[in-house]
Amino acid sequence: MSKYFPSFLFLLVFINPVYSNAQCAMCKAVVENGDVSLAEGVNNGITYLMVFPYILVGILLYFIYRNKKRVKN
Repeated sequence: MSKYFPSFLFLLVFINPVYSNAQCAMCKAVVENGDVSLAEGVNNGITYLMVFPYILVGILLYFIYRNKKRVKN
């Protein structure tokens, strides 16, 4: 694997200009009966809730990497 792969993966995942507007079935049913601002709010809320697991996994992987690097030296 290239040493640039983690940087490329970060750029691909977190700096992607295309936002995903996915919704669960219940959220979609609520949004279909509402207006555009309600739909945008639901999508923003889903995105907001989706970010935290990725941040936590990233922090965990950082500490694992740092610990393995320290043990190796």
